[in-house]
Amino acid sequence: MTNFIIKTHKKDINYLKPHLFILNKGLNGGKPSKEPFTNCFVVIFEKEQDCESIFWITYSLWQSKFWHRNLVGSVIPFLRIHDFVCEFSSKADEMLADFEQHQKDIRALQLLEEKANQFHQNIMLINDLKRVIVNRYCKR
Repeated sequence: MTNFIIKTHKKDINYLKPHLFILNKGLNGGKPSKEPFTNCFVVIFEKEQDCESIFWITYSLWQSKFWHRNLVGSVIPFLRIHDFVCEFSSKADEMLADFEQHQKDIRALQLLEEKANQFHQNIMLINDLKRVIVNRYCKR
């Protein structure tokens, strides 16, 4: 079981221990990041390995829209810290129970994320080439 502390992030605070940020407002509530959001929670760990492991758990929960059921608010939906802590702790323990499978899942997610970034770069290059070809017609 991993030990971590979940708090509401305050602007201009630097954390010395390994940490990650989780967006708490909007339809992307639950989205993890290494950089702080304007409205987010911070999860602080003792070890970098725990931080990386939990990052991918939060990433998979966000991708599966797990947090949508906990969003409250009529105009801008948000996650309450109490709801987040309760749900997150139990879900993290459940996913870490089979640690070997969890490690395999993390490797697969990292590989897929890397491939998605490569495809995104390729699409940007293709769009640039299209733009160059179209601009030839404009210069004539």
